Amino acid sequence: MTPPPARRRRTGQSGAPAHNLPRRGAIRRAQAITTYGVGSLIAVDQESFIVSGLDDADTSWNKDESPRIHERRLARLLGVSHFRLPPASDDDSRDGMRVRRFPLMHSCPECDELQRYRDFNPPEGRSVCGTCEVDLVPSRFVVACEAGHLGEFPYWHWVHRSTENGASTANQCGGKLRLRSSGRSAALRSIIISCDCGPKPEASMEGSFRKDALKDLGLTCRGTRPWLGTSAPAQECGLPLRTLQRGSSAVWQPVLKSALSIPPWSDGRSDPLAEHWDTLREYDSRRDVENYLKGAFRGKCPLPIDEVMALLEAEREEDPEAGKDTPFEHRYSALRIKEYERLRTGNEGSEHDRDEQFVCEPPTGDAGVLEPLGVTGPMLVKRLREVRALKAFTRLADPDSAVDPQEMSLFADPDRPLPWLPAMQVYGEGVFLRLDENRLGAWEKSVAVAARAERMRTAHQRVLAERAGDRRQAAESPATPRMVLLHTLAHILIDEWSLDAGYPAAALRERLYAGDDMAGVLIYTATSDSAGSLGGLVAQGEPERLGSTLRSAVRRAEWCSSDPLCMETGVSGGSGTNLAACHACVMLPETSCEHNNVLLDRALLVGTPDDPGIGYFGHLVTD
Repeated sequence: MTPPPARRRRTGQSGAPAHNLPRRGAIRRAQAITTYGVGSLIAVDQESFIVSGLDDADTSWNKDESPRIHERRLARLLGVSHFRLPPASDDDSRDGMRVRRFPLMHSCPECDELQRYRDFNPPEGRSVCGTCEVDLVPSRFVVACEAGHLGEFPYWHWVHRSTENGASTANQCGGKLRLRSSGRSAALRSIIISCDCGPKPEASMEGSFRKDALKDLGLTCRGTRPWLGTSAPAQECGLPLRTLQRGSSAVWQPVLKSALSIPPWSDGRSDPLAEHWDTLREYDSRRDVENYLKGAFRGKCPLPIDEVMALLEAEREEDPEAGKDTPFEHRYSALRIKEYERLRTGNEGSEHDRDEQFVCEPPTGDAGVLEPLGVTGPMLVKRLREVRALKAFTRLADPDSAVDPQEMSLFADPDRPLPWLPAMQVYGEGVFLRLDENRLGAWEKSVAVAARAERMRTAHQRVLAERAGDRRQAAESPATPRMVLLHTLAHILIDEWSLDAGYPAAALRERLYAGDDMAGVLIYTATSDSAGSLGGLVAQGEPERLGSTLRSAVRRAEWCSSDPLCMETGVSGGSGTNLAACHACVMLPETSCEHNNVLLDRALLVGTPDDPGIGYFGHLVTD
């Protein structure tokens, strides 16, 4: 990331030369996907910037520093040919990720003037007031709409809203805006915006965060996209605007999609054909495929034709509806189903070559010792690779509240779509286990179990509908007795293994497989270097040790330091999307959970004092 040159506050020493040296803000590659992706705001020292888009004309990502990565299953799902890592280089002369100054409105704490950055006439390479020589302060407030657009807070309209001519006088009075704090409190009412035109209007920022505050001024979204610069001019949007703090998490939330590399795509042999698979899929006959490859590679195809045909057959089997009107979420579920099947069956011995990125084997011990616990089929995932792609981003709306958030991606000019998306790849190890289908089926039929899950599903569906609003169809809540049970089980196992496996809880992650024909969970560690494959987690998957861990984790979950409130509460979590779950018992760091710590219920594991039978593992508590 390369902001403009260094800015330094004047220290009072006369005659000191101004050093306009290049300055860089450092972030990790993973943060460029999960925290500071395209369109997000980032603070560097006293300044604020927005991460530039991916438009080729803007060259915001230097492709020499952004290696290609391939994961065919995920690329096919997201409609791209490949992915690219965020740019990174140890050479200070290289660009890295580029940013633009945003917001442009700044204030001077000395003279209180509030205006655009350039109007302060700052010396070259310094973000200071040209008159006062004091560091400028970027605007604390921005506006956004649910379509992902972002803009400057309309200070002129806000301060003139109560004048005789209303907001129409904004930008026409000829006065200068000023911002000061009364110092009475940290509340918005203490932030005063004024204009020196006469009669002198003045207004505090109190009320600016109301849902209809800007709508009442007649303001709607103009479709501004400052991260794209001039390459994509604003187009009238018309959606309601909301005021946000510049550092609010609602300003930018990533929509991440991920996939495990599984055979036959996990050895990297298919990568040279990455940009040709979509075309190859259109051919039905072996002869047509062979003729195309001969023309594309001048007779030197990097893969034998038999392997190409086998890969095409595997692709059609996994995703027969690709390119049709099948909903995205259905195709994403098909990707998970294929992973579940591969985790159940593991690899054949012949597949364990040096380049294989997925190695999954049954444990050497007797898995029968887990049957009394209601667990079956543990598998040791000794090697795995996960690709996490930044599919889109949202503002204001929750990433899970829309069925298709692709409309909010806005990574580049829509008239020039890119054939790739930003992504990161992580390597690690894990343990996969399943629940006994017969026992699980009987447990799910319990009226009390179904009633608890339905309470969470109803609350979660209401939240999704509220966040989706009137513009989009709300996604269906995934809450079922099976899903909540697997989710809570994964959380208590991560807590237990963080003590035994040598990894902190934040370094472990869950991947749930909950559906009509799936009842499994993969707990894995995945990092961007080799530290994710140290063997400490795989060792926990041996049946004897796994059984001991399960018993210990379930008994630990029986009691919470917040009981009886935690267990007996009618609702918990945001808007009642949890039941018996809190930070003292089953909640995890955000990096570990697929569902942001919602849809958790400890009672479905261990039961309640009044009804111990609703706990799937209740028999372990009473042993």
